Amino acid sequence: MGRLFGTDGARGVAITELTCEMAMNIGRAAALVLTKTTNKKPKIIIGKDTRISGDILEAALVAGICSVGADAHILGVIPTPAVAILVKKYEADAGVMISASHNSVEFNGIKLFSGDGFKLPDKIEEEIEALILDYPEDMKLCCSTTVGRVHYEKNAEWDYVRHLMKTSDSLRGVKVALDCANGSASSCAEKLFRGLGAECCFINNKPDGTNINKNCGSTHLEQLRKFTVENRCQVGLAFDGDADRCLAVDEKGEVVDGDKLLAIFSKYMKGIGTLKHNTCVVTVMTNLGFFKFAKENGVVVTTTGVGDRYVLEEMLKGGYNLGGEQSGHIIFLDEANTGDGMLTGLKLLGILAKTSLKMSELASLMTSYPQVLENIVIPPESKGKWESIKEITDMIELCRVKLGDDGRILVRESGTEPLVRVMLEGKNFGLITDDAYRIADTVKKNLCV
Repeated sequence: MGRLFGTDGARGVAITELTCEMAMNIGRAAALVLTKTTNKKPKIIIGKDTRISGDILEAALVAGICSVGADAHILGVIPTPAVAILVKKYEADAGVMISASHNSVEFNGIKLFSGDGFKLPDKIEEEIEALILDYPEDMKLCCSTTVGRVHYEKNAEWDYVRHLMKTSDSLRGVKVALDCANGSASSCAEKLFRGLGAECCFINNKPDGTNINKNCGSTHLEQLRKFTVENRCQVGLAFDGDADRCLAVDEKGEVVDGDKLLAIFSKYMKGIGTLKHNTCVVTVMTNLGFFKFAKENGVVVTTTGVGDRYVLEEMLKGGYNLGGEQSGHIIFLDEANTGDGMLTGLKLLGILAKTSLKMSELASLMTSYPQVLENIVIPPESKGKWESIKEITDMIELCRVKLGDDGRILVRESGTEPLVRVMLEGKNFGLITDDAYRIADTVKKNLCV
């Protein structure tokens, strides 16, 4: 797999790339690194999404954790943000989530959380990685009565749901369509939203281990758009496989992406005096329309690299409480330490209930610039090479000069998938579409041979 950890944990094709041996070694190394300052028997909690490979990787992780003397507490199927919340509630030393998020079923991943509920900084992940790849002899195994035990937390989902319920008022009078992506939200979303009084209509909430994210959820909004209109819902919410993302559609079936959600939240929070420093943290992928909205509404914008961990780092550094990504990773730092799709949905429905506005009216406060995104699948041996290939960089510069001040170009390698992403944004849709294809073709020619 090369370097183990990308922008969102270790990820790869389950069993063949992210192997059982690798999962066991990550369990061992994480337990040793994350619990080395504790004076009691270490305790690590483990959650997973619904994909079929989760059970196998969970067993391997548990074996690794227990083999170095830590106890493993199994949460079962649960959203990623639940691990971040429950690691503190259960007074655990660390948390692990087995999920490949929005990726298709053949992939899986391992995300690590510290005992304070935050995703690990690069430095700690590098220490864990070095223990696995460079100094495996330092992973001393326990034996006899010193090995760890396995425990099952039967109330984990309800503990998470009750925590979120405390952050919201009643949602009576709101009719919502919910696309659970056949993933982690499939069970807890019903408990949460119906428990708060919303009238709920569900799709893709029957996971079978193989249908997670399959033509559904936050990366495939077509079903939800149609379903929301047909069932005359005020709003539709779509989660991804591990429910740390949330996107929306309005009552007309129009998409409300993460940028528009951030605009809605920042304006509302500024209006009631809860937006700290009047600031919202976004990434370089954020639509230019958001910056125009922010200027018109007195919202200060701070920009980071792509990845919710970098958004979070900036929020912590600046003392901000709202940030996120166009993809629907939105962080409300007063209530959560990571992106939480369930919490995002609650916040949005709460605004609908309190303002009596239509979803389309809320979303109209920001106008998005046309944006074209091309994803090029690259072979493993081509990773990290595109920036050093002159033909690619020359084509990007040629298109950038042509675009001038009427838009922008962003080319980057994904931190979670074997992709080079080409994004162009500007006023002239035809121009940015043509140039996106030109750059993508140049990348394919040079990296996919």
